[in-house]
Amino acid sequence: MAKGLQGFLWTMLLLFCAIQELGSWAMHTAVEGPGLGEPGDPALLASGRVKRGWVWNQFFVVEEYTGTEPLYVGKIHSDSDEGDGSIKYTISGEGAGTIFLIDEITGDIHATERLDREQKTFYTLRAQARDRQTDQLLEPESEFIIKVQDINDSEPRFLEGPYIGSVAELSPIGTSVMQVMASDADDPTYGSSARVVYSVLEGEQHFTVDSKTGVIRTAVADLDRETQDRYEVVIRATDMAGQLGGLSGSTTVTIVVTDVNDNPPRFPQKMYQFSIVETAPVGTAIGRVKAEDSDVGENTDMTYQVKDEEGVEMFKVTTDSNTQEAVITVQKPLDYESKKVHTVVVEALNKFVDPRFVDLGTFRDQTIVRVSVLDVDEPPEFRPPSNLMEVQEDAHVGSVVGVVTALDPDTANHPVRYAIDRSTDAERIFDIDAKTGAIVTGKVLDRETAGWHNITVLAMEADNHSQVSRASLRIRILDVNDNPPELATPYEAAVCEDAKPGQLIQTISVVDRDEPQSGHRFYFTLAPEATNNHHFSLLDIQDNTAAVHTQRVGFNRQEQDVYLLPILVVDSGPPALSSTGTLTIRVCGCDSNGAIQSCNSTAYVVSATLSPGALIALLVCVLILVVLILLILTLKRHHKSHLTSEDDEDMRDNVIKYNDEGGGEQDTEAYDMSALRSLYDFSEIKAGDGGGGPGEGGPGRNPASELHALPQWVQSPDLDFSVFRDYICRKVEQADEDLSVPPYDSFQTYAFEGSDSPVPSLSSINTWSSGSEQDFSYLGGWGPRFRQLAALYAGRRGEEDSEES
Repeated sequence: MAKGLQGFLWTMLLLFCAIQELGSWAMHTAVEGPGLGEPGDPALLASGRVKRGWVWNQFFVVEEYTGTEPLYVGKIHSDSDEGDGSIKYTISGEGAGTIFLIDEITGDIHATERLDREQKTFYTLRAQARDRQTDQLLEPESEFIIKVQDINDSEPRFLEGPYIGSVAELSPIGTSVMQVMASDADDPTYGSSARVVYSVLEGEQHFTVDSKTGVIRTAVADLDRETQDRYEVVIRATDMAGQLGGLSGSTTVTIVVTDVNDNPPRFPQKMYQFSIVETAPVGTAIGRVKAEDSDVGENTDMTYQVKDEEGVEMFKVTTDSNTQEAVITVQKPLDYESKKVHTVVVEALNKFVDPRFVDLGTFRDQTIVRVSVLDVDEPPEFRPPSNLMEVQEDAHVGSVVGVVTALDPDTANHPVRYAIDRSTDAERIFDIDAKTGAIVTGKVLDRETAGWHNITVLAMEADNHSQVSRASLRIRILDVNDNPPELATPYEAAVCEDAKPGQLIQTISVVDRDEPQSGHRFYFTLAPEATNNHHFSLLDIQDNTAAVHTQRVGFNRQEQDVYLLPILVVDSGPPALSSTGTLTIRVCGCDSNGAIQSCNSTAYVVSATLSPGALIALLVCVLILVVLILLILTLKRHHKSHLTSEDDEDMRDNVIKYNDEGGGEQDTEAYDMSALRSLYDFSEIKAGDGGGGPGEGGPGRNPASELHALPQWVQSPDLDFSVFRDYICRKVEQADEDLSVPPYDSFQTYAFEGSDSPVPSLSSINTWSSGSEQDFSYLGGWGPRFRQLAALYAGRRGEEDSEES
């Protein structure tokens, strides 16, 4: 059938081309005018003929030609062509010479290649008519168009796929899901090749599509996501408006059915069973249950609650937001002996309910949870749980304070033993009977020292001491009147010398360490030893205070400057206790307004006794003072001895100052040699020639003998100079270290050397010879002034010669 349809199409195309060919031959002579050619062009004018032009219709060529011969397109012809072949036709432009060929003689144009209108819809070319002999233009170059004729060779295509849409479940019929669109590459202006219509190939039971717009809609109202959550619908697009012979394309559309809350929660079981030990603390999780919901997302969110009264009291249900499970926890302590099994009704309901589906049923469900309590060995329990006891502070040791009772809650009912946690009663003030639980006093009690005692009592099974219970017990010590009242402070008062009778001097109050239940009541009176007192009176004000008033006119400090008033204070008992306190009253001088000006210093009574702490502090201060004094004296003595030793060692040389050059070694009058010889006894040893005696020094001696006749200090064998050597070395080190101390040597300054000497320089700086190679014999000819110098150098030369020999 497809081959027959294709042959029919080609027949129609050939018929159309034949009609076009006949039209292209219908030419006529154009009206002469200036626009058809250039005026005066010799190629266009011949022997006075009028100017002529091209005339042809638009050319068409059918696309997708599959014949073996070139496809005839049309003919170009000039009205000046007489058919003798003298005119040559040529074309240029798009496809000229490749796609389109022209017969130069006849002007027939043929298409040599298969054309596709979807790639190029028309071609623009230019035609020329030339004289074959001269190659001159006979007609002006003219532009023409070859249009590619469309055929239905492109099927519709869905370019925006893949397509995915969604629709809520239980949507009504006709609910729009999405829109699909197909495009056709054929020419929409020619025929029906590009007119597309839509239809459903697969999935028409549940969805429809609009044939013109491509909108997909639901075809049923009972789409159920829980049954099928997605559909694959195949949509077909056909061109030629769906007529016979049209081409078609298809695409698959995925339609996802979204969830709505149309399913209530359901428990998989109608009863659940859990067990837990009776000692489980409050908040312990017993178990988890979960209601199933076919919906997804937030439509599965649910809450759980306990419906029965017993379950609400004993258990608590919470929702795990991650797993949507009901977590059952203990809300009150469990007791196996009281109840072994608990029944709890748990209800699950959706958190978000869609009102559109309320008529589908109740969106909740219930189940029964049975909780079995397991028995364990529990420690004893105190009964009753009272934790307050009272005892009089004057109770004898061993008196019973109270009895605690504890029972084993287990069925076995083991015997119980008692003890006191000694960390709460380290002083062992109380004891307890291990079997009966009776608490007795272990020491004498004193409420004023400790009015309350908090102890911890232990109760344990007799056979298993690891099962221990603890109970805190508060014991209050009841007061007994065992402390007499006392004056609040050591009262001291002052009275003016010119005081009048009945003047208030002092108000007195008392303190009592006891705390009677009915409150304090004190009575004041003067002590019996003050019965002969005519100076002051005491008035009980009846509010636990008393007032002291003057009873005479005026007082005289010269006669008596201090009065001691004994006061007796009695409490209300029972038994009534009393004490006597003394009020010290000083007589003072006052001004006219009653302001105290001066009081006798003897009015102050200083206690002659000191507390042990004060005595210790005083002794420590005295000891520290003595140590400081001894330390200061020691430092001063050490410093003084150090200065004395330095003064003893400060021995200075005899410095002789002189400003003349002197007469050399023979000048013994420049300074007193006795000052140097007075410390030690030295011998002068002179070595001379010819048996010269000591002290002799005539001019007949030679310089060498004079040189050896110089004084030589020889240490006596019985003298020890190590002390002086150490002293000199120490002084040298001190002088080297302290640059600011001037030396004690003699320092001479010579500012004038004298006139020039006729003798050359004696320095050995400018000579290359050593001292041993020089001859100083010429010094003897310089005269008597250089005699000593000649003797020194001559003697040195002689010593060197003797050493060498």
